[in-house]
Amino acid sequence: MFANRFTAFIDACTLAGALKRNLLLTLAEAEFFRLRWSARVLAETQSAIEKMLSGKGVADAADRAARARRSMEDAFDDAMVGDFDEFLYVCANWPDPNDAHVVAAALKTQAAMIVTDNLKDFPAHLLAPLNIEARSSDAFIADTIALDPGRAVAALRLMRTRLKRPEKTAEILLLDMEAVGLIETVDVLRSHVQSL
Repeated sequence: MFANRFTAFIDACTLAGALKRNLLLTLAEAEFFRLRWSARVLAETQSAIEKMLSGKGVADAADRAARARRSMEDAFDDAMVGDFDEFLYVCANWPDPNDAHVVAAALKTQAAMIVTDNLKDFPAHLLAPLNIEARSSDAFIADTIALDPGRAVAALRLMRTRLKRPEKTAEILLLDMEAVGLIETVDVLRSHVQSL
């Protein structure tokens, strides 16, 4: 365990897709960082998962999305941030008012990082005075792996071997990562493909 693990607040847009979600949760489970989210983030995540599955013609999309949310909550029962409304005043003039809850929850839990693929709505000049940085899921995952590649690759290998429908080789997993825009992550992992 890293004694200096930092706290990362994860935005819904990074949790909606299965692969990014699996990568983030796997690295959190391996104790690279303390994972935090809010009920609203999980509600948005559940809604996005349901919409994605429905778009693919999955008949039980609502049930599967709800199951995914329950699994996340059960696996990370200490990740929930609540009672952060008193921090919303800091975000009164946020570029997108719909994202103010993310910043407020990150402040409440003293997160050093907001992981989001919606970077334009989390401008650095507004986050810097709050001692928070926003990073894309790709940059965050790549940086996290680079902290300890051996441990990270071992955790990701375990994740890959749990994938059953369909099973994936390391090469296919890297192709899947590229397909969802995880270019920096693939660059970090490419030299470890034999161990992945």
